[in-house]
Amino acid sequence: MNPQQACRHRILALPGSLRRDSYNRKLLAASVHSAPGNLRIRLFDGLGDVAMFNEDMESTNPHAGVARLREAVAGADGLLIATPEYNQSIPGVVKNAIDWLSRPLPEDILAGKPVAILGASTGRWGTRLAQAAVRQTLTATEAQVMPVPMLFVRDAEQVFDGDGVLRDAGISESLHAFLLAFSDWIDLMGTRRAAIAA
Repeated sequence: MNPQQACRHRILALPGSLRRDSYNRKLLAASVHSAPGNLRIRLFDGLGDVAMFNEDMESTNPHAGVARLREAVAGADGLLIATPEYNQSIPGVVKNAIDWLSRPLPEDILAGKPVAILGASTGRWGTRLAQAAVRQTLTATEAQVMPVPMLFVRDAEQVFDGDGVLRDAGISESLHAFLLAFSDWIDLMGTRRAAIAA
């Protein structure tokens, strides 16, 4: 087996907007093309099918959309979340997904999971407040959130072309560096888990 193939990380990418032409969905699509060779990024397209969190549903058969999300995250080596910013905070679909993923059904699959957060906005601040809210929520789940680098894409309508392709060279370079750092973060978290288990 090729050593590079052996260390490939499977990344699940969650777009935090349900909008078809979401800039955050486009940012994740750009991530697929900008990823280093040892990352395999797959876009999860089913957040709209995830039921609103309800503890009463935990004791019954899991909702199909919830089960699909949890299975996808459990099978990934890392989670990449691209969040918009709604009213200076976290979008409801992102919070809902995190709430379901944090529950022991039967396992809490976010605990120890490497996560990276990025985001795009048409505003001047590039989802800074939303990313902070996502980071705070994930910390409560014991997910291993990458602290740096951070990536805030502002004026998003100017960095993608009419086909949704990322055309801003500076942001493309920053995105590639962000993904390289995430690969290193996953390796570091794996090393720490192995040391604890030894």
